Amino acid sequence: MGLFDLFTQKIGIDLGTSNTLVYVSNKGIVTNEPSVVAINTVSKEVCAVGNDAKAMLERTPKNIMAIRPLQNGVIADFQLTRAMVQYFIAKTLNKKRFIKSNIVISVPVGVTSIERRAVEEVAYDAGARKVKLVEEPMAAAIGAGLPVDQPIGNMIVDIGGGTTEIAVISLGGIVESDSLRTAGDDIDINIRDYIKNKYKMDIGLVTAEKIKIALGNASEEYYEEKDSKYIEVEDETEEITVLAPTEMEIRGRDIVSGLPLKITITNDEIRESIIETINSIVNAIKRVLERTPPELSSDIYSNGIYLTGGGALLKGLDIYIKQETGINVFIADNPLHSVALGAGKICENM
Repeated sequence: MGLFDLFTQKIGIDLGTSNTLVYVSNKGIVTNEPSVVAINTVSKEVCAVGNDAKAMLERTPKNIMAIRPLQNGVIADFQLTRAMVQYFIAKTLNKKRFIKSNIVISVPVGVTSIERRAVEEVAYDAGARKVKLVEEPMAAAIGAGLPVDQPIGNMIVDIGGGTTEIAVISLGGIVESDSLRTAGDDIDINIRDYIKNKYKMDIGLVTAEKIKIALGNASEEYYEEKDSKYIEVEDETEEITVLAPTEMEIRGRDIVSGLPLKITITNDEIRESIIETINSIVNAIKRVLERTPPELSSDIYSNGIYLTGGGALLKGLDIYIKQETGINVFIADNPLHSVALGAGKICENM
């Protein structure tokens, strides 16, 4: 170990649209917080980052704004992204100012050179000594423990908040891929719009996300073949109350009268509201499979498709994809952490 290594921290970052995860060598994942920044619109000062900022979403006074600085997996607001990354790295290093970092950051497949430079600049501004960018599906596959360096076809589908990354990997490289700007955030919007159109009730995206976690599903067969790997959500907040595994009570604002309103919604309705988005993801998987060389296709048929990201936890999604493709589908052991774990492993060997 060289002298510089004593003062260098190896960090892997999953810089996601919805959440940012930070992996530190020899420690594992030390940070998992929403990618949200709250600022004072008058003074332009950052008021909160991460969990504290997300708690302010759709609940702030006029002079405070809670913002997601990344959209569809790329930087939409450079200054706020820099402030957010600086905050997370400072928190990770526990304010040890003299420690520099080697950082690996995941990015969507197909990002432009300008978008890549923006991510690199954010990391260097936050104190990085070296920065390496890695495609999200490659990081997800490594984090999921797939044999990416072998001459074997591995298919990974990483469904995050802003993007769905699909890739076929062999011999340490991406053979075929697709980056879809359709993912978990679109499902939240689907649910919000469905309730608005059918029940004439307004809810926020925070509530829609809670509904997705509790009742979101892609296949009615999930409830017939329920497996112990799925955990039912028990939630009782100001916005929702889970009444049963298949229905819940939602509170929002009546569009017509403007008064508070309460309705009961079922899992079948939620599936109806999101199925178009699910089909977009399935169709993208089929397109990648169609472009995959025959030998690798054979491997994928034998080994299956692996799901990572928060979207992998959508109830029955693995069942639905298998029905549509005829290929076995597996959920990674730790789908929410796969990209960060993969980025961390790459950094440790950088």
